[in-house]
Amino acid sequence: MIYNIRGENIEVTPAIREYVEKKLSKLERYFDGTPNADVNVNLKVYNNDQKIEVTIPMTDLVLRAEETHTDLYAAVDLVLDKLERQIRKHKTKVNRKMREKGAEKYLFAALEGDPSVAVAAETDEEELELVRTKRFNLKPMDSEEAILQMNMLGHSFFVFTNADTNTTNVVYRRKDGRYGLIEPN
Repeated sequence: MIYNIRGENIEVTPAIREYVEKKLSKLERYFDGTPNADVNVNLKVYNNDQKIEVTIPMTDLVLRAEETHTDLYAAVDLVLDKLERQIRKHKTKVNRKMREKGAEKYLFAALEGDPSVAVAAETDEEELELVRTKRFNLKPMDSEEAILQMNMLGHSFFVFTNADTNTTNVVYRRKDGRYGLIEPN
């Protein structure tokens, strides 16, 4: 893995760089061999909050996590936990597909000796249970009307048909309180 560590409002010292690389290198144990991936780490400091964003784009998967904490080292630990959960969840999904379809894709290493991975895989299967299905007609509207509809319903996202492009779009409320729009290519 190639580490690209940037800092905004913070100088990335050798100690910080070494700590981040040491922690994130633990993710390599989940893969067969060392993955050829760039690890993009962005460290930010705002007032007393330390924020870390990690993005690992891979062939079949993009791992991304962010965490905010008053202690930078604690934020690194928390983001590592999130990334490990994502990997275990994806590994469980891939393994289930392999059992169902007999696929021969081996992206992840076998970790039989690690009981925490087995326990996490079992809990991840429970998390994937679909408990409700909703069906509704998508009314053509613009993004501003979709945001108003979303706010009236009290939801954090809203699916609609864009009246201008006639495609299905999603508006969502971001963590910073502003809004985002997802459009298909």
